[in-house]
Amino acid sequence: MSDYSTEREEVPQLLAEVMSLLAGARGAFNQDRTHRRGAALVFGALFTFARHTVTQELRALGLIDVDWSAFYRLFSRRRYDPRGLESQLLQETLADISWELPYVVGIDGVRIPRTGRHVGGVSWWPAQDTAPFQRGLKRAQRFVEVAWLTPLEKGYSRAVPLRWEPAISQKAVASIAEPRKEWEAGVELLKWVRRELDEAGRESQQLLVLADGGYDINDIWNQVPERTTLMVRCAKNRALYHLPGAGTGKRGRPRDYGARLPRPDSMLRQKGDWDKRTVLIRGRERTLQYRVVGPVLVQKAADHPLYLVIVRGKQWQVGKRRRRTLRRKPAYYLVAAEWKDEKWELPLPIEDLLVWAWQRWEVEVAHREMKSSFGVGEKQCWGPRSALVSVQWSVWVYAVLVLAGYRTWGITGGPRLVGRWWRKAHRWSFSALWQAYRSALWGCGDFRALWTATADNWTKKEAWIAGLWNAVGSSARI
Repeated sequence: MSDYSTEREEVPQLLAEVMSLLAGARGAFNQDRTHRRGAALVFGALFTFARHTVTQELRALGLIDVDWSAFYRLFSRRRYDPRGLESQLLQETLADISWELPYVVGIDGVRIPRTGRHVGGVSWWPAQDTAPFQRGLKRAQRFVEVAWLTPLEKGYSRAVPLRWEPAISQKAVASIAEPRKEWEAGVELLKWVRRELDEAGRESQQLLVLADGGYDINDIWNQVPERTTLMVRCAKNRALYHLPGAGTGKRGRPRDYGARLPRPDSMLRQKGDWDKRTVLIRGRERTLQYRVVGPVLVQKAADHPLYLVIVRGKQWQVGKRRRRTLRRKPAYYLVAAEWKDEKWELPLPIEDLLVWAWQRWEVEVAHREMKSSFGVGEKQCWGPRSALVSVQWSVWVYAVLVLAGYRTWGITGGPRLVGRWWRKAHRWSFSALWQAYRSALWGCGDFRALWTATADNWTKKEAWIAGLWNAVGSSARI
């Protein structure tokens, strides 16, 4: 495991991709031994079925009789550079996308629940697991994530988290992070991605950013970096204005805004034709009705014209015996306009914008997997530095494993799970990814598990299992 060799034929491609990514991250570690410790925690995370603490990951590797303090110092001391890991990961993604295509990322806020009152960066936030009509409070750490969305394959994509930036509140427990608003941390991440692309020689590659309604802030349009297109979901009662018209002949300062537009939700009831596009989204062709309004302006951003994209809602019935009606609410998006051929236009074809607006949900899917199955935020690190760095480390490990799976299978490939009843899915799941890693590692000599073969007959197997259970029960009562 120390040389990360990928030239042996017996190494599966999935493991070879992981080894290659780990070898590329060597420059972010101070020493070889800290690099090896980091690699050990990567593989330990795959074999941990309980809480993903540092102790559990080391126990899963069989490191029981060794001193664990050196592994904990990876997060409490500056044994590696988190920014170096994140920059290396972004550079790795450039090999999987052409410079002619837009580099699509999604930004979103995420909270990591914490119960301790003295954990660095923790403060009170509205609880997300309580009833909407009576919200409670819960202590948590707030981060802002920027995730790369892989190129589309049959309408599918995957979110690979590139960086989690702390966005703690003013009243949070002292830590290494400075208090800031969520959208301010998001702008910093956008500038970081744009800077990394420019340093990689991709100045001409367009950066498309997808965000939810939490980033529908007037000031954000003034701080978006150049050659970056922001597409944010807006409220149905958003205040929008026309561009200022020609001079009225009156003296004084020219107007910054034109007349106010109707509310976006009221435009749904306006007469007029709606445009239709049939696009491929997640393996299915969907017909979307939309309307583009603009260019428009928002307050405090008079120098940045935008377009309002309204996607009409839809309702349909499902069920044969008991019919029920499903509804999809309308959606409203603001997209930065681009000056082309002496006029304002959409920065990308409308079909591309509609498809990518759907793919932003992949960021939420990754959040659920990281917090529920992969144990992000479960490491027992409570210091001002380690409480934040340990979360960023787990996110980086998750991103490396997902990126290696994408390089091995693409989006719609992947292993076929065992089971005659199971029909091959359109794309691989996270469960299939973790199983593939464990199967590949168990085939290696260093990770091969010890087991006792059983007979082919189920009756003998059942008797063998019963005998094993009785032996376990007897030993527990001693």
